[in-house]
Amino acid sequence: MQLKELTALRAPSGFEDEARSAIAREAEAILAGEGRVFADTIGNLYAVREARRAGLAHVMLCAHMDEAGFIVTRATDEGLLKLACVGEIDAQCALSRRVLVGEKGVPGVVGLKAIHLMSREEREARPKLGSLAIDIGASSKEEAERLCPPGSYAAFDSAYREFGEGFVKAKALGSRAGCAVLLHALRESRYAGKITCVFTAQHEVGLRGAAVAGKRVQPDVALVLDGAQAMDMGMTPAHERGAVCGGGAAVYMMDRRRVAGHALMKRALDVAAARGIGAQVCRGLGIGSDAGALELCGEGIPCLTLGVPCRYIRTPSCVARRSDIEAVKALTLAMLEDMEEHVHEYGTL
Repeated sequence: MQLKELTALRAPSGFEDEARSAIAREAEAILAGEGRVFADTIGNLYAVREARRAGLAHVMLCAHMDEAGFIVTRATDEGLLKLACVGEIDAQCALSRRVLVGEKGVPGVVGLKAIHLMSREEREARPKLGSLAIDIGASSKEEAERLCPPGSYAAFDSAYREFGEGFVKAKALGSRAGCAVLLHALRESRYAGKITCVFTAQHEVGLRGAAVAGKRVQPDVALVLDGAQAMDMGMTPAHERGAVCGGGAAVYMMDRRRVAGHALMKRALDVAAARGIGAQVCRGLGIGSDAGALELCGEGIPCLTLGVPCRYIRTPSCVARRSDIEAVKALTLAMLEDMEEHVHEYGTL
């Protein structure tokens, strides 16, 4: 499954069915009967390949498949859909954007009062979510609720594009790049220990899927794949940029939910250097990865987070470099190889 296909899937937190079904088909085709694919009650998807050799670590590879989106709360008498955020979305980023609503993908546009009708105070203030509505072309409350009843989800309608010197833009790029890395590892890795790939649900509303998955899988070590906040544009001071597009795989130092284990982080940087894989330390707090929940499961799961540097995360137009995605793929495979070659050392990390 190509990244273009993965980013096209609509999967706001709690509504991951479309992504889960598509990824499950791909995982089943890759495993070809040599493993099993199943889902749990919260919506996580698991692809398990059993160990071919005893004594190796059980490795969990984890990426979230959901994205930030919206949920319809009610319809107005004029036929507009009022909304709430599922996850964190800046109202400014949603304004005038195209969305698709519900399972049938009813097209709509996020609207706000025209600027020439606003008061001075309204023009100078940042737009608030409560002032926005989705226009689906309905002319009454009854028509709007028939097409998109309260509880319907909405996701950005934003096409995948390649541009510039090796850049891509798409919605949900950080999360789906992580899913692409997991599928690549499932297909290409020759790791002889047990591998459990988990495509988690409800990441954007509090790492809920990861908390469930960690308790269920209880691996020896987890590699978490996600986006890494890249603020490497000219308007951001160098010390606040976190990760840099073109700098390779971003090895998390810390995020909003955790401080990385120093030994495992150093191991990843050493493996990358030894194999000529582009890597960088992600220095910004940025977003919280699923590792924040996994580390607290059971007696604690050693975690390493590798991120694809992404600009404009949680907007309809996330931007990343293809070379960074390839670096994360390469480093993930290299870490699995290193775990097999130095199995005893990983027990002390």
